[in-house]
Amino acid sequence: MEWLAFPLHPETPEEGVTLEELFKGRNFDIDAMMVHLKGVADSLGLPLGNRKKTYNSRLAQELSKWAEEEGRGDAFHMAMFKAYFVDGINLANIDLLVELAESIPLNGVAARRILEERVYQHAVDRDWQRAHALGITAVPTFLANGRRLVGAQTYEALEMLIQD
Repeated sequence: MEWLAFPLHPETPEEGVTLEELFKGRNFDIDAMMVHLKGVADSLGLPLGNRKKTYNSRLAQELSKWAEEEGRGDAFHMAMFKAYFVDGINLANIDLLVELAESIPLNGVAARRILEERVYQHAVDRDWQRAHALGITAVPTFLANGRRLVGAQTYEALEMLIQD
């Protein structure tokens, strides 16, 4: 499995925006969406918090590239998903990302340097370009055997995707 970074709302400022701000001007029922998401998460046994904001995930994506090189990519992604979707942390905050890296455990000093120097900026740029070239428009998107699935999926659906 390969993780591919995707530019989900890259215009979001570091401090984040409320979901109301994000969907302003669209005919979108945020409360209904959250109830639906909570129901899906519950049916799959996944925890889901009651987040009110969305944050810019660019720095988290850059740090994930390093975590992958260190052999801790899956652990970092899982910790990042919990931090964001359950705990609602700001994934644009360097201090919080360093704590997250240390929790899996990765070296916090190295994580801070990677974030401050933007060491993996070009790797994420390449992923964003690749995602665009593949026609990916939403997350998660799963690709296998020339087929794709978009959105949260059951184990059975993912199993069918990878079978020939």
